[in-house]
Amino acid sequence: MKKLTLILLIVAFVFSCKSGDKGQLVGVKSKKKWYSEKPFGTVLIPGGSFTMGKQDEDVAGSLSTPTRTVTVTPFYMDETEITNSEYRQFVFWVRDSIIRTKLAILAQDNGDENSSLSKYKFKDSTDGGGVYYKYMMDNYGSLGDVNSPTEGQVLNWKEDLIFDTNKFPDSDYAEVMDSMYLHTDETFNGKRILNADKIKFTYFTFDNEAAAKHKGTERKSFITKEELMIYPDTTVWVKDFNYSYNDPMHQDYFSHQAYDGYPVVGVNWSQAKAFCNWRTQYRNRELSKKKNSTYESAFRLPIESEWEFAARGGYEYGKYPWGNPYPFSDRGCFLANFKPQRGDYALDGGLYTMEAQSFNKNGYGLYNMAGNVSEWTNTAYNPTSYLMASTMNPNVEDKANHRKVVRGGSWKDVAYFLEVGTRDFEYADTARSFIGFRTVQNYQGKLE
Repeated sequence: MKKLTLILLIVAFVFSCKSGDKGQLVGVKSKKKWYSEKPFGTVLIPGGSFTMGKQDEDVAGSLSTPTRTVTVTPFYMDETEITNSEYRQFVFWVRDSIIRTKLAILAQDNGDENSSLSKYKFKDSTDGGGVYYKYMMDNYGSLGDVNSPTEGQVLNWKEDLIFDTNKFPDSDYAEVMDSMYLHTDETFNGKRILNADKIKFTYFTFDNEAAAKHKGTERKSFITKEELMIYPDTTVWVKDFNYSYNDPMHQDYFSHQAYDGYPVVGVNWSQAKAFCNWRTQYRNRELSKKKNSTYESAFRLPIESEWEFAARGGYEYGKYPWGNPYPFSDRGCFLANFKPQRGDYALDGGLYTMEAQSFNKNGYGLYNMAGNVSEWTNTAYNPTSYLMASTMNPNVEDKANHRKVVRGGSWKDVAYFLEVGTRDFEYADTARSFIGFRTVQNYQGKLE
């Protein structure tokens, strides 16, 4: 027994010597040096203190934007509104994941290795995590995701999907693909149309604030399942305007490549939040493939104070993002896409929306923080929220309040709504032809 104890002491001594800390408190050393990586298509907003609210006349007399000094922390923000092309990537990913799940489940049920579906089967235990995969499946029947149709099993994304009907390998594959399209009695001219109701995105949220305030409550009580259709409502181009011919925009705006670089519209607040969740998962899933990877902070909608700080572009008392007190330059050129003068929509160069990179950037490198499309924020609208919110990252997030703040004005608005201090709102479940969004991400660490 004494001999064993002596051996253990020697081993412990040798181990402590190899650690190199000489018995001092040095902290846990990271495996690699961490640095903040700017997400593609974003700019760094440095944060700081500024005077928030109407600093000029309140023409509308809303009295909902009293001036006060607030502070926001640094964050990354998309330099443009989310475009049709970017949102389409989200829609296609959800569509493809649903198809791959259907193919994998059918392949698993059939059990025929010679079937065309076999190459779409869930990844094997080695690809899925080896010993851990086997343990979880044996003990829980899933990888912890019992709410998912895949039960946590890994989809095979290496095999390309076949969308050309002339190249479908067999009837099993055709059956799965057919389930994603409208029934033949709902189509015409021989054209099969994707069923937008089938493009549903499922994700889960955790209410950190409620959990912090209700210590001792079961953790699962704060987890909420969100499931919603995420295809944009293209009919907004018709519904938003009575006695107006906007059918070309209804038919082509989201789907045609001519509008790839234009801001996506017809997306309600909940769909914008879902996009943020998907973008976070999409990025961190890719990072997890790297050795010693570090996850990135979540993408989200900006809070109202962040949006106003970013829109000002460093101009403390500017009325518009360009600092100028007028919506046009000293040469008479309009500086944003809105409804100038007495309703001459085309006078500024755009009849409806314009490309997301139109006009000049503001002082922080952001396009169209005024005009083009209004933008969703994460803040609930309350006329008195400026008086009740904190002065550090002020935000009123009331889940019972379905009125959400939109900022920036749009292509159909007069200049008043383009002012950086103007507040407006729309209901969270409502999509419009003049409301889009952009995302932000927390800056982790200290600015150098």
